[in-house]
Amino acid sequence: MKTVTEPARETSVIHETDILVIGSGPGGLSAALAAARTGVEVTLVERFGCFGGNITAVGVEGFAWYRHEETVEAGGIGAEFEERAREMGAAVPESQSLSYELDSEGFKLVADRLVEEGGIRAMLHRQCVAPVMDGNAIAGAIVESKAGREAILAKRVIDATGDADIATRAGAPVFKTPVEEMQAASVMFHLAGVDKKAFMEGIRSDPQTYGDWSGGGEWVIETSGKEDAMFSPYLGKPFEQAIKDGLIPAHLNTIAGTWGAMHDTGELTYMNLIHLDGCDGTDPDSMTRFEIEGRRQAMLAIEALRRYTPGCSGARLRNFGMTIGIRDTRKIDAVYNMTEDDTRNQGRFEDSIGIYPEFIDGYGVLILPTTGRYMHIPYRVMLPKTVDNLLVAGRSIGGDRIAHAATRNMSCCAVTGQGAGIAAAVSVKTGRPLDGIDIALVQGELDRQGVRYR
Repeated sequence: MKTVTEPARETSVIHETDILVIGSGPGGLSAALAAARTGVEVTLVERFGCFGGNITAVGVEGFAWYRHEETVEAGGIGAEFEERAREMGAAVPESQSLSYELDSEGFKLVADRLVEEGGIRAMLHRQCVAPVMDGNAIAGAIVESKAGREAILAKRVIDATGDADIATRAGAPVFKTPVEEMQAASVMFHLAGVDKKAFMEGIRSDPQTYGDWSGGGEWVIETSGKEDAMFSPYLGKPFEQAIKDGLIPAHLNTIAGTWGAMHDTGELTYMNLIHLDGCDGTDPDSMTRFEIEGRRQAMLAIEALRRYTPGCSGARLRNFGMTIGIRDTRKIDAVYNMTEDDTRNQGRFEDSIGIYPEFIDGYGVLILPTTGRYMHIPYRVMLPKTVDNLLVAGRSIGGDRIAHAATRNMSCCAVTGQGAGIAAAVSVKTGRPLDGIDIALVQGELDRQGVRYR
């Protein structure tokens, strides 16, 4: 491979802060809010022009679609996302659960308001490209933008990039799922022009269940059995018919999935129908190819809905998500990596920073939390090895495949984000390293912020 030699340069330090949070998805946004609420100075860096990550940039509106009567949750900032969205008219009841679907556009305003109220230094439109290192300790990050190359220095850094980008570049050991085993990526889209009455009558006349997820195409889903007869907003039959009629090529039997909310305005949102195997979310060439392919498949799906789904004859594309949705790339090799046994058998830990219901969704497994069972999320899953002053929040925390199928979900990212933000703040305030903080102080602040961790 040819190389070029870049000249040495001095990079201006544009800002110094107590805590630097990189990435503003559910994990990063929660981390920044939680840290700011302890009274430390917080800076939040985001590559896009809005906060919210998968909620806003990708268009994943089902934040807690697993929730049922017996579900036990941590509360905290994740619950606040739903509450504030509902108050601001940016949420509607979710179709398959006791939760609220967050409007992907309206939540941009919700996140803006939360960041402003928290006194957080917001830095949108900046891409973090390298850590600033002082030996084994991270001391900030280099960002690039229309303003050029700049440095931000911080006492503690939280990597909430979703792909462990900062941890990786700082030299922390990480695991990366082989591309052929990664959970599929998705291009989300939303529709307009749907006849709500006709669509809902069609759903009621032929209700689908989670058991139907294994009924066609290439999908095979393992459940606990109790999910099989529960209602699911699943769409599969229109695409099976489209393949039979030659509208969709036979090899695209991956087109199937769920719809989110059917609005009175004729908008059918959060169409989670396009599943792209082989997309590597750490490879920009792969992401480019699959962004284009995903949009192509979405238009095939829309045509199938027009022809074979009640109420959809006049449907049209309203919008795509701003970027492809990635479920699976790197995870850190943490001080402790959660296991399948922890996830399936209610793992308990003395250093818990939040609980999470027994919800598994990924790698062909679907378990819904309908029995009151839950696990602890230990602080150590956010601690990378070999790099000081760094925590990792969100879907790249340490864990095996099945653990990741649980903790990758946005509501759990909010749990780890809030825990990371509080831990980083406690570390700054007490002057103790992240791997030596008093977990009792962290849990005391979790109590104050309304988080259940036992």
